[in-house]
Amino acid sequence: MTMADVQPPRHRTRQPAPPPAEPAWTLPMTPVAAGFAVLAAATALSGVVQGTLWLFYLLIAIGLIVGTGMLLRSLRLSPPVVAVGELFALLCLVTMSFSTNGILLILPGPAALGDIADVLGRSVTAVQTEVPPVPADQPILCLIVIAIGLVAVVVDMLAVEAKAPAASGLVLLCVYAVPASLADEMLPWWSFVLGAAAFATLLAVDGRAKHKAWRGRRTGLPGYAQGTPSHEASSVVLVSVVLALIVGSTFTVIGTVGRLPGAAGGGAAGGPFGLKPYTKLEGLLTGQVNVEFFRVTGLKSEEYLRLVTLDRYVDNEGWQVGTPITSGDQLGQHIMDTRPAGGPVSTITIQPNQFEDQWAPVFGQPVSVSGLGSEWRWDPTAQTVWAPGTQQYGSYIEHAQLAVPTAEQLRAEGVVDQSRVDPRYRQPVQVDSRVKNLINQVTGNLGSTFDKVRALTRYLNSGENGFKYSLDATPQDPKASKLDDFLFNTKSGFCEQYATALAAMTRSMGIPTRVAIGFTPGVPYNGDPNVRTITGGDAHAWVEINFPDYGWIRFDPTPATPRVIPPPYMDDNSSAGGPDDLPSTSGSAGPTSTTAAKPTTSSSAAAASTQTDGETSLLNPTAPPVWLTGTLLVLALVLTFLLRGRRSPTLRLPRWIPPGRLLPAVVGGWVLVVLLLSSYLSWWLTGFLVLALICAAPASVRAWRRRRRLHQIAALGADAAAAAWAEVIAESVDRGTTVPPTETVRATGRRLAREHELDEPGREALRQVITAVEGSWYGGRETADPTLVSAVAELRASMHRTAPLAFTARVLPRSVVNRR
Repeated sequence: MTMADVQPPRHRTRQPAPPPAEPAWTLPMTPVAAGFAVLAAATALSGVVQGTLWLFYLLIAIGLIVGTGMLLRSLRLSPPVVAVGELFALLCLVTMSFSTNGILLILPGPAALGDIADVLGRSVTAVQTEVPPVPADQPILCLIVIAIGLVAVVVDMLAVEAKAPAASGLVLLCVYAVPASLADEMLPWWSFVLGAAAFATLLAVDGRAKHKAWRGRRTGLPGYAQGTPSHEASSVVLVSVVLALIVGSTFTVIGTVGRLPGAAGGGAAGGPFGLKPYTKLEGLLTGQVNVEFFRVTGLKSEEYLRLVTLDRYVDNEGWQVGTPITSGDQLGQHIMDTRPAGGPVSTITIQPNQFEDQWAPVFGQPVSVSGLGSEWRWDPTAQTVWAPGTQQYGSYIEHAQLAVPTAEQLRAEGVVDQSRVDPRYRQPVQVDSRVKNLINQVTGNLGSTFDKVRALTRYLNSGENGFKYSLDATPQDPKASKLDDFLFNTKSGFCEQYATALAAMTRSMGIPTRVAIGFTPGVPYNGDPNVRTITGGDAHAWVEINFPDYGWIRFDPTPATPRVIPPPYMDDNSSAGGPDDLPSTSGSAGPTSTTAAKPTTSSSAAAASTQTDGETSLLNPTAPPVWLTGTLLVLALVLTFLLRGRRSPTLRLPRWIPPGRLLPAVVGGWVLVVLLLSSYLSWWLTGFLVLALICAAPASVRAWRRRRRLHQIAALGADAAAAAWAEVIAESVDRGTTVPPTETVRATGRRLAREHELDEPGREALRQVITAVEGSWYGGRETADPTLVSAVAELRASMHRTAPLAFTARVLPRSVVNRR
């Protein structure tokens, strides 16, 4: 070996390893999995909400929140800004869906916020007065979208920003807890299975993303940071947990039902329960229970269930049982007085459940009651079935007359003859001059007792005079009498206040009056119109006026709620009381007609009609057919599966699917699906999304080109150098540089280094890229230098450090919009 054969060792200066090349971005699956987990948990609401329309709204709301979060994170915005953006997107969706006064139809303004507040107010009334499952009308939809939307924001913050998806399980459990505590029946099993699978998927997706980050492989859109949670993320966890507690404690009132205050048993869950025999002019409706009290079979019309009647008015307090109910006949067959005008008899079975009282409720005018013990009595004056003491009792059968007179028949009674009514119901009530003036103003020159009482009833419940339903009836003016304060100041309360006020006014006019305590008709049990369930939420108070030829007739002054059933004689357009009208006292039958019979349709049919009409009105009638949207959705899912599995060695694409066109097909398919889904709400929303897609198109095209070039560079093929130079030029053009096509590679490189003020690592990376490009273009290299991948990554990072892109340049990259 000669000295010439010995080569000196080559000493290379070790430089810090450049950052790895940024691979092509993929869809971040953690926020998608978080959104799916929220939607899966929300399916538990199927136990308390009817239909499926609400699920469609939730799909759009959750998808909007997830998409907004992904977009804002791709712009590298901080977590608080992302959360605010998601909340604003939710508010815009609510504005467009439940208000017609939004700015440009979608942006919330004062008028739109007022509309939303009104809808939420109606939803509160609905959930306080209805029994699950409730119809998915506009108020309930608005409440569900807002509530679950807030849950989606909290879960998204926990799973993505705080990187604590396991903590989001507590929030999801709150979603299950609400319907589980409200529904009488078990929630559907598939809801729990779907929720558990979705939560497990979220944990698996997050674990996979963390494993890739640990191996140094970034996933997701640009701007999605990896690594350990920061102090900012810890703050997100704290805020999200607080929000979850607030949301959980606030919306657990959904579906709870009310009863009259002072119920027996202390109002504790588990019963037994009962009602106290009085009404008050003030109070707060508390002690709410969602317990079935009675199950009724054989009730053919929507009749109130009367428990006890009150005959004595205590000034500035309310109504009470004045004359003790201590006498009466033992129950038996056909011992009860019937209505003077007669009428058909219905057989009704009443099954109590967790109800304990000294009264047994009855419908209409009882003919006979059987099935109760020998200690039970019938008081024909108070029309009450009673026992000496409070007790629980079993099922009993009532034969009752449920027919009601027509408005013409009641009007024909003229002024009621008080001498034919028991004196306890004729005791005068004194009211002050202000109330007297109100009575005279409302009744005017009306002649008959019926017209006067109907006018006063409508004054209170029509909604045209400022009266509204509220659980809080606290007086506003402590110096005024409680009756005056309710009629002229507060103008809000629940059934007790309205019944008390109307009865006081009619009794002051010399009209025989009493207040009835009992229940509204309830709702069909499991959709069976022949069986009704009556719960604590159906507890009610109303007024009864005596018409000697027809008995005690119901007038309900409580403002309209889903439980209040106005009798047909309150309708100006109906001259008959339904299919079971009473015959007139002269012996001729009262007028009946098909039109007149319509108000007495069963509540099940009315509910079904309301549900159908509500769903139709809430959806855009000009939207494309559902089968078209469903077909495109299935097609998009299949193409997505093929796209994600094309790298699998066991999955081969069909020959008729060009690999290069699969991604555009997937993107186009999902765009069409989203646009078609939005059209079911409004074509305005579709137009807004189209506008948003047009605005996002330049940035999307730029990201797709970057993705394609980085793939070519990573492959180190013959076209790697050209792809690297094209990406460098695009990065420079995005920053405002103009590159003449006739300029040499080295001249362009010098100008880029100068104009972008590249640091030393960036300049070194630029030299490596230029060398690789020249070697490929002029040297005929078949493969690129392996250092090209790291050089491009370092050069792009240097540009981001020394010449960061402005927001406008990100949204409207010049390399796309100014391309020639």
